Amino acid sequence: MSYQIMQPPATTDNRQPTTDNPNRKPTNETDNRNPIKMNWYVLYTKPKWEKKVTEKLQQIGVTAYCPVITKVQQWSDRKKKVVTPLFPSYVFVQIEERDRNTVFAVLGVVRYLFWLGQPAIVRTQEIQDIQQWLSEPDTYKVEVTTWQAGNRIVLEQGVFKDQSAIVQEVNDKCYVLVLEALGCLLRVERKGSVG
Repeated sequence: MSYQIMQPPATTDNRQPTTDNPNRKPTNETDNRNPIKMNWYVLYTKPKWEKKVTEKLQQIGVTAYCPVITKVQQWSDRKKKVVTPLFPSYVFVQIEERDRNTVFAVLGVVRYLFWLGQPAIVRTQEIQDIQQWLSEPDTYKVEVTTWQAGNRIVLEQGVFKDQSAIVQEVNDKCYVLVLEALGCLLRVERKGSVG
């Protein structure tokens, strides 16, 4: 069971990726008369190999996306703008289930990210939302943070949908949330982690 903190804005951007804007939407080269459903998966890469892996995957015909952000990096003697992956060590790929092993031909790919024993699948809308946010840096400030004790969230699915909660505890196996309106604790645990 997963919960998201915010509802992203929708987009219908269908532009081709270019080298001048790495956050533009990659396109799928499938025949429109016979569309094939292809999921977005998350690849785990060697550290600092995200951009290289994305480029190599695209060269072998795999639709790959590595969202990047520009940060100001401070050194002792200077500041410099640096383009870095939004999700360190992760690359999104859109590929058919039967072709999933193709990505391992690329040096730097470690494995797929799994959730509850299955390869993690990212909805196309979520990829489009990330692209929208990153394409409008004057409108959206994007950064990745993890839930920490004390964070206020709104549950977006499940039996407690639309309930606000406070994150009480986060560890490798579960989240513990305080549902103030109901006066109870909610423990969200990954299946197979019990015991």
